[in-house]
Order: sequence, then C-alpha cells, then structure tokens
Amino acid sequence: MKKIEAIVFDFDGTLAELTIDFNDMKRRLKALGSAFLDPLPCRDDLPALEWVDFMAECISGEDPALGKEFHTRCRFLIISMEVDAARNGRLFPFTCPMLSSLRESGIATGVITRNTASAVRQLVPEIDRISGCFLSREDVQNVKPHPEHLFKALEKIGAAPENTLMVGDHPIDIETGKRAGAMTAGVATGRMSLKELENAGPDFASADCSELMSLLKGQGLI
Repeated sequence: MKKIEAIVFDFDGTLAELTIDFNDMKRRLKALGSAFLDPLPCRDDLPALEWVDFMAECISGEDPALGKEFHTRCRFLIISMEVDAARNGRLFPFTCPMLSSLRESGIATGVITRNTASAVRQLVPEIDRISGCFLSREDVQNVKPHPEHLFKALEKIGAAPENTLMVGDHPIDIETGKRAGAMTAGVATGRMSLKELENAGPDFASADCSELMSLLKGQGLI
C-alpha cells in the first residue's frame, strides 16, 4: 500500500450527519412522475438523480418540452429536500479537527458530493476553507460514481489517483474511487452497515473517519 498523499471525502454520512430521507425523496419523485407518465417504468435500482434522468428521457421521447419540465420540477423538489435536511444537520465532532490535522501533516484534502452546493454551504459556510477543494453535483458534468467527479477534485488539489484515498459511507463512493484508480475506504456513519461496506471491497473499512485515521496512522500510511 502506497503512502497516502491526498484524501477525498464524501460529505453526507461521512463528514456530516445523514439527514436526507432518500426513501421519502424517491416516493415524492414517483408521485410527481405519475402526473407525467402512467404507468411509471420500474427502475427502483436507480438512485434519485439517475432515476430523474431516466424518467426525463422516457418522457422526452414523446414530448421533449414535457420531459424538460419534468426534469426541472424534480430538481427543484430534490434541492428543496436537501436544503431542508441541511437545516437539521451538523458536522460530526471529529470532522474539523481531522481536516485541520491532515492539512498540518501536508496531506491534501477534498470533498465531493452528489448533494447541491447550497445545502452544504448552508450547513458549513466555510467548506471551501476547511478543505482543499469542494465539488458539488453542480460543479461537474458527471457526478460520482462517475470518476470525473473525483478526477476534477484531484486536478484542483494536485494529487494523483494512485496516491489518493477516497472515503465515503456508501458503495457508490467505493465504486468512484476504484473507477478512478484510487485507494478506497468505507465508513459506517451513514445508512450502510460496516458489513455492507466491506462487501463493496474497499481497501479499508471503519466505524467512522476518526477510527479510519487511527488505522491509517497505525499502518504508517499518513
């Protein structure tokens, strides 16, 4: 295992409490979708953002303007739920001390999220100061698990994938790191258990980021 020179973190469920109810989000999106297309195609395997894109394409096949309207309405619904959830959120106690310690150790850091920037900045106005870079879904054409999201962060902080650790609370984060050629770590502070994260095949798996940092220090990787 190479010495880690950069660590890129997911946000919700990794650095901050996960307060977004994704099941409720999907339920509300489906209710909206039923007003545009009946019956709805069954694609429960897709996350919310990808489900919206898929549905919009289905609707656009018959009526491009209607597909665009559906997509816009869904995005407004998602953003409103994300911003509302941010009002009730908070950073984990270890987040700021950990990022500060990594910076002092010369390890570059970044934060990438599928969340909207306005929700993250409402919760953490200083997000750009406490991390080397911050990229929301609005900052990239393709969000994680597409590797573009991580590659753009690495370009900004000047790090190579093979010397980078991608940390997140969901298999999507682990997939993102693997597709970019980075090392990966799962932390069980979101909605996935440690066992579920281990099944995704990360290089490391821990209860939270604080425990992960202790593990990496113990192995001489940071």
